[in-house]
Amino acid sequence: MLCDVCKCNDATVFLTQILEGKMQKVNLCDACSKEKGVQDPTGFALADLLLGIGAAEEIEKGAPTQKCPVCGFTQADFKKTGRLGCSACYETFSEGLGTLLKAMHKGTEHVGKLPERASRQMKLTDKMRALNDHLDKAVAEENYETAATLRDQIKKLEHEMAS
Repeated sequence: MLCDVCKCNDATVFLTQILEGKMQKVNLCDACSKEKGVQDPTGFALADLLLGIGAAEEIEKGAPTQKCPVCGFTQADFKKTGRLGCSACYETFSEGLGTLLKAMHKGTEHVGKLPERASRQMKLTDKMRALNDHLDKAVAEENYETAATLRDQIKKLEHEMAS
């Protein structure tokens, strides 16, 4: 099997990555793998090679000497490892990460899954909290007509939550 980069030498290094449910493979010869930094795990970004979008270029759109205030991680560290140092890095380097994450994943926000029953209960609880906040505000402003309407909505919602 030939190297995917130089197309001359036999491949001896085989890399596999799964992106958006699709498996992508890269086959490299010794020379190309050393050139790409595969022998040095801290200097190789598989996403850069496979995606061709240059994760480092995306992250470097921010300030060139930008550092994470929590862990001290820099853009150069991200370029070397392909990983961030802590959760604060996501905010620090957010400018370049947004487009990178959109390219790699379905979105930039983790939604997760909930059972239908728990999801419904959470929505009702959030609605109850909002109604109580509005009720408190209406009472503080002495807007008693609105407060009475909100009280009735809260009672109806409590009944709905109980069933």
